[in-house]
Amino acid sequence: MSHFRSIRVVAVALLTAMSMLVSLGAYAKPMSHTSGKFAGPKANAGTVTHTTNGGKSTLTLSEDFVVPDTPDPHWMLVNSNGKTYLVQKLKIKNDGFNKSIEVPAFVKDVKKVIIWCAWAETNLGEASFDKAVK
Repeated sequence: MSHFRSIRVVAVALLTAMSMLVSLGAYAKPMSHTSGKFAGPKANAGTVTHTTNGGKSTLTLSEDFVVPDTPDPHWMLVNSNGKTYLVQKLKIKNDGFNKSIEVPAFVKDVKKVIIWCAWAETNLGEASFDKAVK
């Protein structure tokens, strides 16, 4: 009978430890990294913050970011190898803008964010992270 009691004590201890780890994970703060200031002819204020929460990678522009007054600004991401990804429009209907975007799964890391004018095909401004973020 003591053999079964030992197994039950070990099982209860394991379940308790696992539930503690799960609850700690639920309250963990998301990881975040903030870029340097945007620099460029039209996008030259604010920063971008990268967060990872629940396996999702998100980029968010700071409150002091000013949307460039150009025809077709977009988010462009540059990875650590220099490959660029034109991912989403910055301006949307009714004078709104996409302040945050989810980084697509095919973009493995982000070293730099460029605000790109798709109409004029030009760099409006860019902000870099010290290290590539994943």
